[in-house]
Amino acid sequence: IMVGPSSSHTAGAVRLGLVARAILGRQPTAATIELHGSFAQTGQGHGTDRGIVAGLLGMATDDPDLRRSFELAEQAGLRFTFEESDLGEDAHPNTARLTVGDGQRTVQVTGCSIGGGLVEITEVDGYGVHFGCEFDTLLVLAEDRPGTINQVTGWLARQGINIAFLRVERDKRGGDAIMIIETDHMVDPQILEAFEDYVWVRWVRQVPKVEM
Repeated sequence: IMVGPSSSHTAGAVRLGLVARAILGRQPTAATIELHGSFAQTGQGHGTDRGIVAGLLGMATDDPDLRRSFELAEQAGLRFTFEESDLGEDAHPNTARLTVGDGQRTVQVTGCSIGGGLVEITEVDGYGVHFGCEFDTLLVLAEDRPGTINQVTGWLARQGINIAFLRVERDKRGGDAIMIIETDHMVDPQILEAFEDYVWVRWVRQVPKVEM
């Protein structure tokens, strides 16, 4: 269920905005939105630009006010710019790179719309990732040190959270690593806040699954 005209260019764009908002963890006040390939060439006519901004505002794909997202963004204090960018020959034609911030923190999220409103996230803050929002997803950025994965998975087990899939990417040995943990259930936000008290954890973000 969506506001058209295109599931890939409109609904998928909304969800990319929603993911970037979730990873930032709050309402952004500034966004630089880079559009690649088909997104750049036909996105304006298909509502890609308004869809992404709507997602950054937390709007759903079927929100009738989606077409007014630029106006609503101004009211909400969200400043945004669009750029056409070549993100490489390996990038999906419907790819966008969103750099969003709130004045205190900035995150960069790259993802693509693969059709039918589905999305695939390929990069977060320079780390290569791979998740499609079919599951509730935890992103944990932490120090790359022995026992980290064991502590994270053990912590989730104590909360009664079952892990469907888990992947780890790191920048270098002994640097930082990002865990992509897809779970069967959402984690209570208060529990996530407590988890960030671990000194070796940089940040934790939860991305809700896409309901189809």
